[in-house]
Amino acid sequence: MKTFTTDFGVVRVGATEELFAELARLGCEAWRGAERGRFGWALTGGSTPKAWYRWCVAQRALPPKLLAETHWFTSDERCVPLASDESNFGHAARLLLDPFGVPADRRHPWAVATAPVQAAELFTRNCDAVLGDGRCFPFCVLGLGDDAHTASLFPDSPLLADQWPERFAAVEVPGKGWRLTITPTGLAACGHIVVHATGAAKAEAVRRVFAGAEPVVAVPAKILRVLGSRTTWLLDEAAAGQCPTLRA
Repeated sequence: MKTFTTDFGVVRVGATEELFAELARLGCEAWRGAERGRFGWALTGGSTPKAWYRWCVAQRALPPKLLAETHWFTSDERCVPLASDESNFGHAARLLLDPFGVPADRRHPWAVATAPVQAAELFTRNCDAVLGDGRCFPFCVLGLGDDAHTASLFPDSPLLADQWPERFAAVEVPGKGWRLTITPTGLAACGHIVVHATGAAKAEAVRRVFAGAEPVVAVPAKILRVLGSRTTWLLDEAAAGQCPTLRA
């Protein structure tokens, strides 16, 4: 695995299973350093996380004590039932939490059955109760969209244009409906952030983040530059392939 130091954080480029193992290792490291009873792990959505869940279960890659102590969240969510094939937390539950036997009181999905704005408020209150007032996730995993969005921070999102005071928000995304998401303020309150992206379809987005000159409102993942000291990027060769700064 190759390692690069950038303004956006440490970048590790490697094969799929190397990246899977590194994500598990980083999560374990964050858990060991966290306040007991206050460790929250935010998962994300997409095909790469689903593959990681299956690998994690097959390899038994997470210690039983971590599984028993961790509070599980997702960093963003669609306003769909957990049983939906589009639910980020639903996939995490079916592919990771259920096989590992994680109890219900350690699972913290968004309140998707309520109105979006109320769902974001309820999620904020739940995080305060579980993690501590004003805190956010000690370990937060994000993805990277083909358009360089991360969480549900899409290009031209009002959450990027203004200094949004809340850690979590409901936002209507043109053409995609309502989303529930961590905000830039929430990301700033997180501990370790990991961006996990694989495949050639992500290569242009990676290049725009690391080597492009566009502003944050056009390339939302650039918001992580100010959090580079606690951000790790896990990319395969295909995702890193178009970025000159990520070549040995």
